[in-house]
Amino acid sequence: MSSFKALLRSTYKSADTEEGIDIYFTRPIGLIFALFFKKIGWSPNAVTILSYFIGLFSAWMFHYADLYHNILGVLLLMTANFLDSADGQLARLTGKTSITGRLLDGGATEFWFICIYLALTWRLWDVNIPFTGTPWRLWFLLLCCIAGFGAHNYQCRLADYYRNIHLFFLNGKEGAELDSYESQHAIYEQHLKERNLAGIFFFGNYSKYCRKQEESTPQFQRLKQMLTQRYGNMGNAPQQFRDDLCRQSRPLMKYANIISYNWRAIVLYIGCLCSVPWISPVFELTVLMAIALYLRHRHEKMCERLMNSLNS
Repeated sequence: MSSFKALLRSTYKSADTEEGIDIYFTRPIGLIFALFFKKIGWSPNAVTILSYFIGLFSAWMFHYADLYHNILGVLLLMTANFLDSADGQLARLTGKTSITGRLLDGGATEFWFICIYLALTWRLWDVNIPFTGTPWRLWFLLLCCIAGFGAHNYQCRLADYYRNIHLFFLNGKEGAELDSYESQHAIYEQHLKERNLAGIFFFGNYSKYCRKQEESTPQFQRLKQMLTQRYGNMGNAPQQFRDDLCRQSRPLMKYANIISYNWRAIVLYIGCLCSVPWISPVFELTVLMAIALYLRHRHEKMCERLMNSLNS
């Protein structure tokens, strides 16, 4: 048991950025899956692809309105999430990390929720909007599009970026996945010249993802530029500065975790099991978006303080 706990801790990127639900529930079960797949020789990417299919089956269960199918949907989506944890743990255990793996892993949650929202649209097609006599029909699909392609994507990009900023200054470049639009777009252009279709697709989308992260964080971009001008690159920043950033960033990680996956999944489970699945996209658009905007405000103010400390 002690060796399992030690191995489990070794798969964490950082205790600072792990959520309690993951530490005590998702990660331990994910590690059991990871050890099993390691034993049978599966790659991390194969595990990720399996999670895509199980997430798809979960969505199919949610289009039913009865409790039996919805419980199956919850169990399947939980299994998909365990596999989503297992692929990263397997990658760290075997050293088989790759940008392709990160892109597949990063797209898993979005794929599940797209399928789930389409299934819920089917489920609610002839159900009336609360307090009205009007069926949901395409109104629910519109609500899901705004919640998914707007709120959900924005929240997850922001959370991912802030966690990797924290990990960069805590563990160094090798301990984080803090990539820039400039570097990833250069890789994309190289694949474009080589006519490598897989590279064009992956790095084209990933560079756009990085650009959107940078556009959402102007004060951090200024701080990054200041550190680069002063020390050559961010990795050369003095240890005192790194410690100060981590000290101020650490309390914000709980907000990054809230807007990532677990809480939106919990609300989805409750909504479907209680026959009010519409609360899921509403929760994303209201509660989670408010937390995301608050997190962004706090992080941008933190970056301003850090720039002022460098200039003092």
